[in-house]
Amino acid sequence: MTDKSSRFPLSLSSVVEKKGKSSTTASGRTSTQFAAPTRTVVTPQTATRNAAQDSGRQAAKAQAAKAAQSAQPAGKQVVRSALPTPIPTANRQAPLVSDAVRKAMVARVAKQGVSDPKVLAAMEAVPRHMFMEPALSSQAYIDASLPIGHHQTISQPYIVARMIEIMRDNNKGKVLDRVLEIGTGCGYQAAVLSLVAKDVYSIERIKPLHELAKTNLRPLRIANIRLHYGDGMLGLPQVAPFDGIILAAAGLEVPQALLEQLAIGGRLVAPVGGRQQMLQLIERISKFEWTSETLEECHFVPLRPGTV
Repeated sequence: MTDKSSRFPLSLSSVVEKKGKSSTTASGRTSTQFAAPTRTVVTPQTATRNAAQDSGRQAAKAQAAKAAQSAQPAGKQVVRSALPTPIPTANRQAPLVSDAVRKAMVARVAKQGVSDPKVLAAMEAVPRHMFMEPALSSQAYIDASLPIGHHQTISQPYIVARMIEIMRDNNKGKVLDRVLEIGTGCGYQAAVLSLVAKDVYSIERIKPLHELAKTNLRPLRIANIRLHYGDGMLGLPQVAPFDGIILAAAGLEVPQALLEQLAIGGRLVAPVGGRQQMLQLIERISKFEWTSETLEECHFVPLRPGTV
């Protein structure tokens, strides 16, 4: 989580809806006129006449509505498009979200330097807006981190793609059988990782966020993600070793427990530092040897021990 940055088949048929506020045009607002009451003499003929008039009004309204619908330009209609998929998307809907918006985000990430086609395809396939509050979903595809609660953020698209690309660029032909993520957050990065790794294990120390990630991921029915609530600094020694480890929070140094859970030839990508942070790549080259390389400046939330 930062303060910044085979196709995954997903149906996006439920992610587009009309904006909640009505238009101020005449067709979008209804009004009722109330006339001052007048004294009338009610007779059976009056009732018959009123019923006939009411029936006529209803028929006229129905005819007008049908005519307005048929006259609506094709460009004004809400188009519901879908990517080929056996995996249904969540029911959460969002305004101003479309395939084109997500493709534009991916094009921007590629322009920033991410070139791994599998990573870019995963970024395009995962519906980022479904991992946010509805009020922020229209901003889901901008190049920025956004709040998800509990003083945490969803990482900006660029940094998610960049870290995964670095982790994949190993000496095993970019194969990732088992990956560990420290800091599940809302579950977005785990979803992207699930498309480039055989099995994804993700740890979250904040219980409400752990539950949020489960809620967000459940409708996507992704079978190769396993979420854990616990102290990410301890890793998951019972599942190790991992071909890749990715940290979504910055510590002053990478915990030794995580280094020891990295497979030989595996790569760990993590932000390191305090107020000034740098993205660091650590590769394990033997049982007792690791190499380290500093890559670029970044900014993440702090890595903390324990659970809350």
